[in-house]
Amino acid sequence: MWYGEFSHTLDNKDRFILPAKFREKIKSLKQKKFYITRGLDGCLFLFHQEIWVKLEEKLKSISFAKQQSRSFNRLYFSGAQEIDIDAQGRVGISDYLKEFAHINRDIIIIGVADRIEIWDQDTWNKFYQINRKKFEEAAENLFE
Repeated sequence: MWYGEFSHTLDNKDRFILPAKFREKIKSLKQKKFYITRGLDGCLFLFHQEIWVKLEEKLKSISFAKQQSRSFNRLYFSGAQEIDIDAQGRVGISDYLKEFAHINRDIIIIGVADRIEIWDQDTWNKFYQINRKKFEEAAENLFE
């Protein structure tokens, strides 16, 4: 659904414009609601409502008696915000999400199939440098 890697910059109101390819896809969607929350590996996750609802149901089904489940759900859902993408394709990032992802001004937006990830540019570059060397090894292990 979402694919590619794009460099962008936050404006003075802590907003960024989604890549043109993503904006075109959004125009074709009936439901325009999205959710942004704390992601993994130091990024933010942006989900379309349809995917968010499925993920929410799955996470709610995990036993709250398990400490790890409670901790994950607390951090994940407390960080979540329902957002509307404006007519220009802009998305705002709250201060606490910017702080979580160490976002200053320059960001990288990547499409990862069912979600969009928002990364601080330096954090993404470090992640990419470390993991690109492991890419083929991971493919070998995942697709044997």
